[in-house]
Amino acid sequence: MWRLVHEMTEKGLPTTARTFNILICTCGEAGLARKVVDKFIKSNTFNYRPFKHSFNAILHSLFVLKHYKLVEWVYQQMLSEGHSPDILTYNLVMYTKYRLGKLDQFYRLLDEMGRNGFSPDFHTYNILLHVLGKGDKPLAALNLLNHMKEMGLEPTVLHFTTLIDGLSRAGNLDACKYFFEEMIKNGCIPDVVSYTVMVTGYIVAGELEKAQNMFDEMIRGEQIPNVFTYNSMIRGLCMAGKLDEACSMLKEMESRGCNPNFVVYNTLVSSLHSAGKHAEADKVIRKMMDKGKYVHLVSKFKGYRRC
Repeated sequence: MWRLVHEMTEKGLPTTARTFNILICTCGEAGLARKVVDKFIKSNTFNYRPFKHSFNAILHSLFVLKHYKLVEWVYQQMLSEGHSPDILTYNLVMYTKYRLGKLDQFYRLLDEMGRNGFSPDFHTYNILLHVLGKGDKPLAALNLLNHMKEMGLEPTVLHFTTLIDGLSRAGNLDACKYFFEEMIKNGCIPDVVSYTVMVTGYIVAGELEKAQNMFDEMIRGEQIPNVFTYNSMIRGLCMAGKLDEACSMLKEMESRGCNPNFVVYNTLVSSLHSAGKHAEADKVIRKMMDKGKYVHLVSKFKGYRRC
């Protein structure tokens, strides 16, 4: 693999952020991720567009791949070489600190960003809303949304959805409903992700009726449910013992051109087996296999019996 990389550079072909992604994925599994990063930092042939400089390209790639410890290390290398962070750098490193549970460092970086003359952008506010949502701080989140508007930045569907998702994970469904309605009042039309977050939150809380109402509202709003929406609804129906309705929803899902993933099939099959409905479970498995889907994963089904 490395010989191919050297051949690329010898032929004058640029090693790009995509090249880096492939290498870091492979070498990361082999425990050689830092060695790869070090090579790219020192490389003269690394084409890092559309980023301003190579460090941001590397930081972004590592961030997407969730190599948070390496993000920290690369950031320190960047500072030691005398490069100044920009707003993208701060956003990436701040969220990394949050993911690593280093909230004190997260807020220090936010203060430093302001001192260095960088105002929060849409991405910064999105990160802050995520942190406040998961921390179950709806009042602070509301103040932040108002501050955004005062700064001339109108919150988008993404911002509201990020906040709702965090609050949902914190179990504050009343706040989720409030901000969902606020999103609409602010002229933001909820998208499939917004509805799915609400549906999933209600299902996790055992509020199937509210989830169904939100699902129906989604359909009326001409938002087409995706595989994650259907997975949540099927899981909720199975949890409530409404297995016939869950099977019907699988058919509805397929009729709408939404292909079930293995999680959907596994949820339904496992629930049918647990309820003693082995024939129905096997029927779902056979239907899945007839489509040529996830055949290699069939043995992973809970209660699977070879026909």
